[in-house]
Amino acid sequence: MSEPVIELRGVSKRFGKHLDAAARLTRGLRRSLGNPVPEQVVRAVDTVDLSIAKGEVVGLVGESGCGKSTLGRMVAGIMPPSDGKVIWKGRDITAMPLDAMRKATLAVQMIFQDPYASLNPRMRVADIVGEAPRVHGMIPKGGGDEYIDAQLRRAGLDPAYKRRYPHQFSGGQRQRIGIARALAVQPEFLVCDEAVAALDVSIQAQILNLFMDLREQLDLTYLFISHDLGVVEHLSDRVVIMYLGRIVEEAPAEEIFARANHPYTQALLAEVPRIDTRKRQFTAIKGEIPSPLNPPPGCHFHPRCPAAMAVCREQAPELREVAPGHRSACHLNG
Repeated sequence: MSEPVIELRGVSKRFGKHLDAAARLTRGLRRSLGNPVPEQVVRAVDTVDLSIAKGEVVGLVGESGCGKSTLGRMVAGIMPPSDGKVIWKGRDITAMPLDAMRKATLAVQMIFQDPYASLNPRMRVADIVGEAPRVHGMIPKGGGDEYIDAQLRRAGLDPAYKRRYPHQFSGGQRQRIGIARALAVQPEFLVCDEAVAALDVSIQAQILNLFMDLREQLDLTYLFISHDLGVVEHLSDRVVIMYLGRIVEEAPAEEIFARANHPYTQALLAEVPRIDTRKRQFTAIKGEIPSPLNPPPGCHFHPRCPAAMAVCREQAPELREVAPGHRSACHLNG
């Protein structure tokens, strides 16, 4: 694999409960009386290491609530990590000079799941797409119509519609507006957070094909976040499986779908409908994903794992190599 364009080193993200003045006073009084209130902290992402090479498409998969969107926002620079480092082309983003930091954060853009909520309903399409390039001096203020038209065409939209508002477009068209907005600042890396989940199946195929065409045309790198394993299999070079804030398995896409190692990955794949298994009874993963406020000790998956052992309840497994390029965090690997 070539040199990583972006790396996460020991990255964690914690969210604490926001207290108003009265609640803070109550907590202080209880602490002074020797009866402290335990602070509620959600550990959304828990000590994640991840490298993505230039030109690669990495699929990030997991159930709702596993922390994959939070991880994507940290990669995109929307949200700072609580611990760890985000490395862009070998340099810690937070240690860069201001101008270099601005260029690095501009090079990573995000496309969001809801193509309507992510667009300002009071702005016309031309302003939505043209705002960031104007702010960053890529086009002149009050001008740049040709540049905006080019971004819309590249995303598969007719520039004649640029005076319209988001509510005048379909879901697929709105997602194309979001793609045009992201591409307008000439990024190198796109974080796609469930970017086709809210679309009809036929529109999903069009947007996925657009992503692959843009990858070839612009030499883009992708972190593609999804819960749809069929989409991930079609699109990704490498697949990363996440469970309750931790990466439990990562491998090339063909390896994951042919020889999944972790029991959680195996359970996810067993639930994927396929034509040759249409008469099969599907068995859902037992239980619910635990609360990140109170995650289980040891391996987070052990309460739902059919192969759980005593050590799984006591010790978190390390992510170790089980085959070339294939890593898994499971005590069954010895």
